[in-house]
Amino acid sequence: MKMLVDRAPGGSVLPVDLEALKLFLRINGEDAEDATLTNMSRSAAAEIEQFAQIALLNQTIRLTIVDPERECLLALPIGPVAVAAVPSVTIDGDAFTGFDFIGGTRPLIRWQDCYFGLTPTLIQVEYQAGFGATHEDIPADLTQALFDQAGLHFDCRAEADPKNRTLSPHTARIAARYRGVTL
Repeated sequence: MKMLVDRAPGGSVLPVDLEALKLFLRINGEDAEDATLTNMSRSAAAEIEQFAQIALLNQTIRLTIVDPERECLLALPIGPVAVAAVPSVTIDGDAFTGFDFIGGTRPLIRWQDCYFGLTPTLIQVEYQAGFGATHEDIPADLTQALFDQAGLHFDCRAEADPKNRTLSPHTARIAARYRGVTL
């Protein structure tokens, strides 16, 4: 089985309030740093999303599975997904609805009996994941992690040593709470 995941961001909304980030970093209202802070906040969000396998802001997730295994459950790799946001599924190019959807932080598809009569070679799943449309929808602890990670980028912006360009310990600890566990 080979699984490919593609993320399509929902827009150009920033994952943080830029003025709040400036306050956190003790930058006194200077607009000169706005472009830099915008890039750093997007970079921090991407790092957290990759580490925790979450979508902070709403985005479309496209999952392609080649030669899928014959299991009852398919764990969707990126969450959270609203319970009512049922994914669209195609099997070998045909729309397929023979599944139950379990939304939440770690969403699942449970295949119904009609799935097991098929011999699929390609499954495609498309769904919407994310905490919401704006930075205000992101949980407070993840917002703090974003600030901390953007602050690390800001403080180390001239740093040449790649060892210093990792997740901050605070960010890693917070993001780990959202990370899924697979067996």
